[in-house]
Amino acid sequence: MCTDHLRGGGDIENAETNRYISEDVDQRFILLDFARVPLTCKITVDVRMKTSERIIELLLFLSAATAVLIVALIIIFLLKEGLLVLVKVGIVDFCLGMKWNPIAIAGEPSYGIFPMIVASFYVAIGSLIIAVPLGLACAVFLAEIAPSWARSILKHAIELLVGIPSVILGFVGLVLLVPFIRDHFGGWGFSILAGSIILAIMALPRIISISDDAIRSVPREYKEASLALGATHWHTIRKVILPSARSGIVAAVILAMATSIGETMAVLMVVGNTPILPAPIYDILDPVRPMTSNILLEMSYATGDHASALFATGIVLFIVVAVLNVISHTALKSKMGTRR
Repeated sequence: MCTDHLRGGGDIENAETNRYISEDVDQRFILLDFARVPLTCKITVDVRMKTSERIIELLLFLSAATAVLIVALIIIFLLKEGLLVLVKVGIVDFCLGMKWNPIAIAGEPSYGIFPMIVASFYVAIGSLIIAVPLGLACAVFLAEIAPSWARSILKHAIELLVGIPSVILGFVGLVLLVPFIRDHFGGWGFSILAGSIILAIMALPRIISISDDAIRSVPREYKEASLALGATHWHTIRKVILPSARSGIVAAVILAMATSIGETMAVLMVVGNTPILPAPIYDILDPVRPMTSNILLEMSYATGDHASALFATGIVLFIVVAVLNVISHTALKSKMGTRR
């Protein structure tokens, strides 16, 4: 009986053991099943994410390639249309020629754009002479002096100034500025000075915004160290902050100059549009004709070599703006390198 009892007890123990083992094995299989499901889902999600990322990267690449392609097509079109007169007249005679007379009644037509190149730089440089001190002073005030509420109001006002169409500014200059210059300074009123003032107003938002960002990006430690050595706030701005932000400020000025050279409508309405050099050359009250104004005025009726000469003018203008943009980007990169 004892043996049977023990045997029966052993059977019970074996049964219990087998049940525990079975449950343990079942739990392991269940755990494995649960482990498999998330792994499969994870692989599926990863594949989908990689696919979506590749699609987004492809779309971004196509967008960038489209922008590059558009610029390349513009360059090709300009060269195709403008090289004819450059080859016929000569690059030197075209760029340095003093006479523009594409529709000559007697004699050969003349395609010299040097007075218009000079006019473009005169008006652009004049606008910078006015805009840079005002824009830089405003940027310093916004970044270093203005309280937060004043900064917010001024930033919104500057953004509104950006939104004013150039033709509106040109009309205001035509109605108000030109008569004012004629009555108080002499001349015709349509002049380099009028164009420079209008372009200065248009250049101010760009100069202020980029200069403000450059000043605010100067490490705070520079300012704190200068003040700790006993320098005044103004001395710190003049000797520490502005020199540290010089590259960004230079980039702002060059970008503003490129924008001024490429502006058309506002300048067209106030500069007088005479394709000759000022006499004397430094007279800012004389009327001139920048390159952009020349293209706009004559493209509607130009044919043959005349139209080709206007496209060649566009090539010169494109090269000038491209060079200025390269210089500005180089200045910005040097600023970033200095910060690193």
